[in-house]
Amino acid sequence: MSSVTQPDPRRRNPWWVVVGAGTANAVGPPMYLATTGLFVLPIVEDTGFSRTTVTGAYSVAAVGMVIGLIIVSRLVDRYAARYILLPSFVLFAASMAAIGLVPAVEAIYFIPCFFVGFFGGGTAIPATRVVVSWFDNNRALAVGIVTGIIGLGAALGPVLAGALIESVGWRQTYGYMALIAAVVSVTMITLFVRGRAERHVRGRLVHETHVGDRDVSLELPGLTFGQSLRTRQFWGIALGLGMVGVVIIGLQVHLVPMMTDRGLSNGQAGQLLVIFGLASLVGRVVGGVIIDRVHGSVVGPIVILAPIAGMFFLEPPFSTAALAVAFIGVAFGIEGDLLALLITRYLGMRNFGQIIGPVQAMFILGSAVGPLLLGLGYDQLGSYDPVIPVLMGVLVVGAVLIATLGRYVYPAVDGFDRLAARDELAAAEVLSDIAESHDAPASSGQPRPQVHS
Repeated sequence: MSSVTQPDPRRRNPWWVVVGAGTANAVGPPMYLATTGLFVLPIVEDTGFSRTTVTGAYSVAAVGMVIGLIIVSRLVDRYAARYILLPSFVLFAASMAAIGLVPAVEAIYFIPCFFVGFFGGGTAIPATRVVVSWFDNNRALAVGIVTGIIGLGAALGPVLAGALIESVGWRQTYGYMALIAAVVSVTMITLFVRGRAERHVRGRLVHETHVGDRDVSLELPGLTFGQSLRTRQFWGIALGLGMVGVVIIGLQVHLVPMMTDRGLSNGQAGQLLVIFGLASLVGRVVGGVIIDRVHGSVVGPIVILAPIAGMFFLEPPFSTAALAVAFIGVAFGIEGDLLALLITRYLGMRNFGQIIGPVQAMFILGSAVGPLLLGLGYDQLGSYDPVIPVLMGVLVVGAVLIATLGRYVYPAVDGFDRLAARDELAAAEVLSDIAESHDAPASSGQPRPQVHS
């Protein structure tokens, strides 16, 4: 490793980046998703739409998000994070506010829902890229804390939305939620969110910087998007975790109407959403600690199969349903840690945005099937029950795909996190050295890279 002549003048504690990114995203698209179930019955009663139409709005938003993700994935490795995050959050909030203004016409109702997803697609990937740039040894933990904060937002969002719907109605509730989303996200991003060794000219990232009397390369190790497409790991991660989304998102969106149909009160069914959010919070943080220490292809299948046990007990009384929802929520939380971690370990960081964007797009397309499948099952068969065995089978297939990914191609660099916190450009030199050594530290027979304090 090259000697460091001076520390980076823009030194900061990376954990504040984690807090800022997590808090901003806690009031973003996950808040919209976590509260969707509470809006189903009020919107049906007010507009006369069917449950399939109302829950289908999530599927429309998912299509918008897929398009947004594809666009953002082409930008996130080229532009500084704030230049993408700030306009994305503001326009997402404006779109969510517009939902409360639409008339009772199905085609018009779907328009702002589409843009909620489209602009929401620009909120997660840049923030995730920022966080993983600062961490290697504790990467899953950092992502877990981010997603844990998001889980807290998902847990508190239904409480806030439920109270607002009762007091001001569903239309004004979307307006208040949009205002919260805009103010909190802009504040957090402006104060805390910046990538490690992120240098740019009018927003466009540069790949080399000059510090003192030396030039520092900012190149990152990893595969290009085209190279990634030719690996089985890319498709295993995309399809395996995408199948989890089919099940978990479908259950989350339909949880309130499903459980009221099975005998719980509206209040009890709403409390299950809170339990789901809290369980996912625990899963994200605890899962981050575990995944940094236990291989992802071992942890992944275990947590993917956990919701099957939950679905067997998703019945009254409330205590039994609460335990079942907790199982499902924990799995959802840990799965959120796995995506970014597995991509960086198998495919690297060089084109992280271009790779994770299509993978998340596949995940969202898969998750859009879940609410639609359950909605159609209810409307056509009068019950959610016939669809449950299908969802269980989907989880089994997803678990098998993750279990067969193989060993990491880009394992953690020992001591990287301490170095990045002390001197982010020195950390950049370590990564550029790996990038120059054929981008294959784990498979070329070279010793595992280390940083010595």
